[in-house]
Amino acid sequence: MMKSLWARFFSDGVSAKATIIKNTFWLFSGQMVGRLIRAGIVIYGARLLGATHWGAFSYALGFVTFLTVFSDIGINGLITKEASRNKDLKDQYVSTAFVLKLGLITATLALIFVFFPRFSHLEEATRLMPILIFVFAFDTIRDLAATISRSLEKMHLEATTNVLTNLAIVILGAGALFLHPTAMALALAYAAGSGIGMLASFYVLRGHFGNLFTNFRRDLLRPIIVTAWPFGLLAMLGALMLNTDVIMIGALSSAAQVGYYSVAQKIVQLLYVLPTFFATSIFPMMSRLTSQNREAAAKVLGKSIALVTLLAIPITVFGVWFAPFIIQLLFGAQYAASVGSFRVLMLTVLIVYPSMMVGNAAFAFDEQRNFIPFVLTAALSNVFLNALLIPPFGIVGASFATIIAQLTSNIFIWRRMKRVSGFVVWPYLKSYLGGK
Repeated sequence: MMKSLWARFFSDGVSAKATIIKNTFWLFSGQMVGRLIRAGIVIYGARLLGATHWGAFSYALGFVTFLTVFSDIGINGLITKEASRNKDLKDQYVSTAFVLKLGLITATLALIFVFFPRFSHLEEATRLMPILIFVFAFDTIRDLAATISRSLEKMHLEATTNVLTNLAIVILGAGALFLHPTAMALALAYAAGSGIGMLASFYVLRGHFGNLFTNFRRDLLRPIIVTAWPFGLLAMLGALMLNTDVIMIGALSSAAQVGYYSVAQKIVQLLYVLPTFFATSIFPMMSRLTSQNREAAAKVLGKSIALVTLLAIPITVFGVWFAPFIIQLLFGAQYAASVGSFRVLMLTVLIVYPSMMVGNAAFAFDEQRNFIPFVLTAALSNVFLNALLIPPFGIVGASFATIIAQLTSNIFIWRRMKRVSGFVVWPYLKSYLGGK
């Protein structure tokens, strides 16, 4: 019995179904438990700092999170994909990608120092940025380590370091806020916790980083960039969709409004983790199936979409109905202004859950280039709609801008993937609901 459990959750060479269960379990443990731990410092920090100071912190951190994508350009997804297909070149891909990432991190840091003070009119956020850029650097390198874990389908290593990182941030953050309740103290704690997580990632994967520079291959640089950039552009546009609201509210309104919107967005983004870890857990298998049995890949995709859709419906209904109670319970009466935007953002769960499966499948089917126009249109329309709706409707207008942009792009993406893969959803929905 114990041997069977060990094989299910730690060992390689198990069945395809057991592999999905194992990967999903560990990604859930790492991402969900880690984010729930970090939610503690979000709640404590938002309550203690108040909407204005919490808004300044959220604005600077959101800007950093957005820029993190520019240091990837799709490299992480490419490593997972290629290492799953060709394990002989894994070390070379990892080493080459690491060197490339160091260059991208350096370039992004330079851009932050030059442009952020000119872009932001929130003085407190500008003071926080020199500290929070370390969060960007540490998290970027830690993401590379997580990619190695995924390519090896050893998600328990990623889960361990993710939980440790968030635990470090919460402990250090709570201590810093207790001693000195300011946004600057919280920023320093975030940076220190992220640094601890990066070091932990290197430690647990030390066997794969031993020849990090000696395995570098110059001839792989061009194939990596050429293959990865469409996926990287999609990720950048996705990050733009997630962070445009906070950035534009900060530009068009006040730090307090950013604070109100941020607490609503944080809850919804925590819920986004559920389809993210499931999509990530099946991605290595999907990548293999698309090169071996595309019909089987379409079947996995259809089942996955049906499953997460059934999960999304009750979550959305509960969040919309109990929005005032949820905001009051977590953040207090001072954040009552967040209820309206939270209700609207909860509707995005119905869009994001199935689209997360479809988006990952697009990369597995090598369709990422064909999705760029759809996602680009959505990102630009989100910027336009924010500019149009934030001045008269505030943070509720920003929420509607997000849901309209997401819905528009995902209609086209869904139709394209149906033509490419031929996946179906309805039969699996009926099956899960007990129908024939």
